[in-house]
Order: sequence, then C-alpha cells, then structure tokens
Amino acid sequence: MPVTLQNPFRGAGLPGLTEFPRSSSQVVGALLALCPVYERTPLIDAAAVAADLGIAGLQIKDERQRMGLGSFKALGAAFVIAHDASEVVRGDAWEQALRGRTYVAASAGNHGLSVAAGARIFGAQAVIYLAETVPEAFARRLRDMGAQVVRAGANYEASMEAAAQAADANDWTLLSDSSWPGYIEVPTRVMEGYVQLAAEIVAQMVTPPSHILLQAGVGGLAAAVAVKARAAWGEAPKIIVVEPDQAPALADSIRAGALVETQGGVSNMGRLDCKTPSLVALAGLARDADYFVTISDAEAERGVAVMAQQGFASTPSGAAGLAALIAGLPEIGPEAQVLAILSEGPEDA
Repeated sequence: MPVTLQNPFRGAGLPGLTEFPRSSSQVVGALLALCPVYERTPLIDAAAVAADLGIAGLQIKDERQRMGLGSFKALGAAFVIAHDASEVVRGDAWEQALRGRTYVAASAGNHGLSVAAGARIFGAQAVIYLAETVPEAFARRLRDMGAQVVRAGANYEASMEAAAQAADANDWTLLSDSSWPGYIEVPTRVMEGYVQLAAEIVAQMVTPPSHILLQAGVGGLAAAVAVKARAAWGEAPKIIVVEPDQAPALADSIRAGALVETQGGVSNMGRLDCKTPSLVALAGLARDADYFVTISDAEAERGVAVMAQQGFASTPSGAAGLAALIAGLPEIGPEAQVLAILSEGPEDA
C-alpha cells in the first residue's frame, strides 16, 4: 500500500522559504500563440477507469502528444529559451535569435528534449548531461534533435553537478528544472511554462475536482499545477503529491521541516527518481499540497499495466499518480472526482 504523509505546513508553508512558483501563464500563452505546433492537450473523461476503481469520476490530462515531444516538459525549458529569444530577436529572425549561445542541462530524458527543441528552434546549441541510468532511447532522441549528449554520473544529482560545472567552465547557460539557493529565476520560469498546462485544465473542467494527483521528481510540475489550482479553485481540492519510495525527496523534506537530500536505490520511475527537491517547488508544495504519498516500483508497474489495458499507455513515471490511485488511497472515497496527469508517453513510442 502507498505510504501517506499529511502535510503539517499546509497553508503556511515551510519557515524561511520565500520564493514560490508563479500562478500566471500569460507570457507563456503569448509566446505559444506564435508556435505553429502548439495546441491544447486533451482532458479525458475516464469514466470506465473510475467505475473500476469505485470512485465517482476521473479526469486525465493527457500529455503524451504534447508538441510532438511526448511529455509536459515541452512547456518548460523550451519556454525559457523562447523567452530569452524574445528579448533579443531582431524583426522576424527568430531562428537566428540565439546564435552563438549554448544551453546546458542535466536530464532524466524529457527535460533534455525540451532544451534541445528550444535551442534548435532559436539557433542555439544544446548540451545535455545524462546519468548512466537514463535509457539510451532518450539519448538517441536527443542526438536526433541536434543536441550533444554527455554521460556523467550514476544518478540525476551527479549529472546535474557535471552540467553545472560545464556551464561555469564554458560560459554556457545552465537550464535546470530544479532550483537551489542562488539559482532561482530560471527554474521558476520553467515552472511558469508548466502553469500553462494547469491553465488549460482549468479552462477544460466544468466543475473543480475534489482531489488532484500530482507525481513529482524535483517537484516542478506538481508545484506549478498546485499553485494554479489554488488560484483558480481555492482551498477545496485535496492535492496529493506522489513520489517513488526510493526517492521521497519532498516527503522527507516535509518530515524534516527543511530541504533535505533523501537516500534510496534506483527506481523504475526514472523521471521521478530525484533525491533532492527543487527549492521553489518545495516551498510551493509545502504551502499548497495536502498529502505526500510514496509508492513502490511494483505499484507503479501495476498502475502502468492497468492503464495500458484501458488504452492509456505510459511509463511508471508518467502514470505514477494514477498508479497511486489504483494501489489504493484512503484519502479518496467513493464520491471523489479525481484529476490526474498522464505526463508522458511510453518510451518506445
């Protein structure tokens, strides 16, 4: 069974954390309006799944086709790069706006694709650091998009350190979706991109959900959706953050009352297998989330199998929120109207 932690900092947030995610997506929307491949992803009424699970309703935001990249991450790093281009572009020469600039990032897969896509569109270069555990399929996709791929370290944190060192050594722009003291603005803007996803959901839903399930690695997506949900729907929805039990970075930080680095083995929820949370995401979720839940690899695998049978093929990372629901959450009863995010497509798609 999933392990649940009720958030004692709900509403007040963690003491000392003052940088929070932004709830507005107006700038993102304006830039996306210029993008020919942008379109709103579907919100699916999964009535059959809801009936099988014994709940009143289930809405699934399906990010598997987002802008041709296959995940919600397309809205993050690419938006940061587009914003940089908008500040220097001359006339309509968008494809040359960032010529000579290099963006470097660590990634578990999808963030790197967003960096590579943004760099290619606006004339920049992309260098992506991958840990040894990241599947080679992601590395091939990155190279196909013109990015240079560097393998570094046994886990995401090690690849992140290598990327930061490369940025300093080469005067490259570090583009991380995680934040820490002294590195706040760029990852906050990445999360601002993800808020667009939440704005779409708010526009698509006729009535607010009673429960929102948000899977988390460093926490950027979860924090972005949570801050927009609170701005749009107030205090009523119960927000539940789901992490791998091998990487409970947010839950352990909430237990400690401060940002901590957690310990654990390698999880099959690879994009969520992050041992240190984003500082800004932690601040937002400590204030906005009601519960933090951890699930096992086996529960994630079962969730993927159940959702695939219902026509929602994904990965343990992409379906982690739904996997927690399938595994059983006592906080969600038969009258629940649940919102969940299918955050990426299958790796072999």
